[in-house]
Amino acid sequence: MSGEFIAFFILSLFTIGGAVFMISFTRVVHMVVSLAFTFLSIAGLYVLLEAEFVAVTQVIVYAGAVAIMMLFGIMLTPHREQEEDAGRAQKVVAFIAVAAFFLIAFFIIQGTTWDPSVHHFTEDNTTMIGKTIFTQYVIPFELVSVLLLVALVGAIILAKREENDSE
Repeated sequence: MSGEFIAFFILSLFTIGGAVFMISFTRVVHMVVSLAFTFLSIAGLYVLLEAEFVAVTQVIVYAGAVAIMMLFGIMLTPHREQEEDAGRAQKVVAFIAVAAFFLIAFFIIQGTTWDPSVHHFTEDNTTMIGKTIFTQYVIPFELVSVLLLVALVGAIILAKREENDSE
């Protein structure tokens, strides 16, 4: 067993665990934190795949998304003194479903024949991504930036209009 296999196994468990916790928690803050944990584990898997640029982008983009989601989740959900707890039967059924999915996935993965050859990139993949974006895909890249800018300006105009209507 190599260190890479152990790291993959641990990161996979963290990813699956974070996702399961995300759907099983009832408080918004706990759900968002477990989602962030899942995203960080996925970024670790990208590092194992030698896709450092994608891993860093994953952390930067989703860190902001998780922060915004936490703010909106806290602002838009009702806060009660007592949280409704899921019934014991629901928890047992959910645990059995997750365990069955894990076993099915485990046996499918074990039965798959994998190509043992390892592909190593000759060039730094961040440099390759940058060259590709700014040579072949420069027009779509700029169009996406203009689209995001228009969406931002539109959101500000809508927010100002609603603020003025409420006064």
